[in-house]
Amino acid sequence: MKFLTALFFGCLLLRAGDGLAGELVLEGAFSQGGLVFGTTEPRARVELNGKPVRVSPDGLFLLGFGREADARAELRVAFANGTETLRRLDIAQRNYKIQRIDGLPPAKVTPKKPEVLERIKRERALIGAVRRNDGNEALFASGFLRPVEGRISGVYGSQRILNGKPRSPHNGLDIAAPKGTPVKAAADGTVVLVHPDMFYTGKTVILDHGHGLTSVYIHMDQTLVEEGQTVVKGTPIGTVGMTGRATGPHLHWGVTWFNTHLDPALLIGKGQ
Repeated sequence: MKFLTALFFGCLLLRAGDGLAGELVLEGAFSQGGLVFGTTEPRARVELNGKPVRVSPDGLFLLGFGREADARAELRVAFANGTETLRRLDIAQRNYKIQRIDGLPPAKVTPKKPEVLERIKRERALIGAVRRNDGNEALFASGFLRPVEGRISGVYGSQRILNGKPRSPHNGLDIAAPKGTPVKAAADGTVVLVHPDMFYTGKTVILDHGHGLTSVYIHMDQTLVEEGQTVVKGTPIGTVGMTGRATGPHLHWGVTWFNTHLDPALLIGKGQ
């Protein structure tokens, strides 16, 4: 299994010759916003900072580190023969940009109507529910590609100033492209949410890649898939639009490990 290199990419390889019961391989982005792909014995138990991590029948697992992840993380792997290894991982710390966006409708920046606030609450609940999935199929093993070609107009982690008002940091990658540009599935996955009109995100698709890893594609002009559908990497799932809270046509692409927002750029290589 081969994954694309990225910013802060690293690899940790431990074998039986190192005094361990079996193999432990970690590769990916050891940084804030990074996703690490692991391989170990199929029957091993894995914990990250004391919390259990799903291991697939063939020994694959994931580790995700959020925007404000600590500089150190603790990984514990218990092997089937009763031995275990403990590794402390160094997580690179990052500095984030400030992005100012003006010209948004005030109602989209600071909604006040009770019915709108209730709508936002319902939509957040829908998204939260699919992000709690912990499927055992390691569809993420397909690797990732860039879902649309275009100019990067927004980066992960940047502090957003909307119409002069500070808002939550940006939790994905914005790619500007003409309306109607095809949007592709970034990796193999199952379609777990298709919504025709969310308040902030407009036409929205979420794919489940297994083990709590999901990707979201928002502001689209059209959606081309249905919930429950299985797609392979590169499958057209929609087209670029500017639905929801957007000032121009672009795709917002987000990747989340359960509730931890990750940096999609680290999955496809810096600057791609």
